[in-house]
Amino acid sequence: MQFKPPRRVLIVVENLPVPLDRRVWLEATSLTEAGYQVSVICPMGRGWTKAREEIDGVQIYRYPEPVEAHSGAVAYAKEYLHALWHMFRLARVVRREQGFDVIHGCNPPDLIFLLGLRYRMSGVRYLFDHHDVCPELFEAKFNKRGLLYKVMLIWERLTFAVADVSMATNESFCQIAIRRGKMAPEDVFVIRSAPKVETFLPGPGNRDYRRGAATVMGYVGVIGQQEGMDLLVQAAEHLIRKLDKRDVHFVIVGFGPTLEEVKADVAGRGLERYFTFTGALFGDDMLAALNAVDIGVSPDPKNAMNDISTMNKVMEYMTLEKPVVQFDLTEGRASAGDASLYARANDPVDFATKIAWLIDHKEEARQMGLMGRQRVLETLSWQHSVPKLLAAYARVFDKRGQA
Repeated sequence: MQFKPPRRVLIVVENLPVPLDRRVWLEATSLTEAGYQVSVICPMGRGWTKAREEIDGVQIYRYPEPVEAHSGAVAYAKEYLHALWHMFRLARVVRREQGFDVIHGCNPPDLIFLLGLRYRMSGVRYLFDHHDVCPELFEAKFNKRGLLYKVMLIWERLTFAVADVSMATNESFCQIAIRRGKMAPEDVFVIRSAPKVETFLPGPGNRDYRRGAATVMGYVGVIGQQEGMDLLVQAAEHLIRKLDKRDVHFVIVGFGPTLEEVKADVAGRGLERYFTFTGALFGDDMLAALNAVDIGVSPDPKNAMNDISTMNKVMEYMTLEKPVVQFDLTEGRASAGDASLYARANDPVDFATKIAWLIDHKEEARQMGLMGRQRVLETLSWQHSVPKLLAAYARVFDKRGQA
């Protein structure tokens, strides 16, 4: 019987450590289970500080966490140059210790293609994992386009030009790869981000998070400039003071650059007793918090980026049988369907009204939660994405064999 060497993969991610980045970790472990040899380069941070370790068969190489850029071209340049230098440095180490046949680059930034380009002459193929639409992300953060927006478009175009295969998180991203990236449709695979239903299970949760309230809203995710936390706080104030829904509580799970600003906003409005900020929670701790809530909220405002992005938090609420309130976003509707209520774009008053409706219609809210989990089980869970992930890899290795 002819011996077949393992197919070796190097995954590179800049904005979160692994295994904290849930999409990357699901990809890495699914590939390992399928017989691939997987290495990951990522930053340190959020408690993951070992420079080198193996978890579940995945070889992880971490570099010192850069200072996260909040604004300004110089700050972003420093962050990305720091990351790229370490990516190139560690890629040499991985090449020597593990080897790799494919580089799997996860944006942002749209600069990891440079690493793919570096190893192309050695027969290494580049697979682009399209997490964020960086030009639209820039526009959402700075509320303008201009020269740097055009630079982002150039980087994106070069990324797609270097990529042999692209993986999109939804149909909107798929169309960007084909139309703006000029990729052949057969080289673009839609691989949705969703929890593993076998481990992401509904349950009673930790009732201490409820603080004795009759109805509890939950948020999980990054607390940053473009996540709409200011709109959520405004909606909470309207819900409590104008709609007289005072027997409520908000559990905010997550971390991010504007966490302290959000806390100050809550305090400034005199709403502190209605909010619990848990900080970052992972695994069973996160499930204990989310399972204790009644309604999942996703206040991401409608803009060029959010409208076409799939929000992981929405998928997680649905998997845990929580009805959802979110603004009316194209991909938000594509994910949640009838398991969510949709407020008018960026209108915190209407957002509060939708929450109040769910509070007043508990049976309808329960049915929406059940529909959400069923929707995940039938079409959206990670088990439905694994065959597409493996098909994308089969395609990229077919191309490598043709080189």
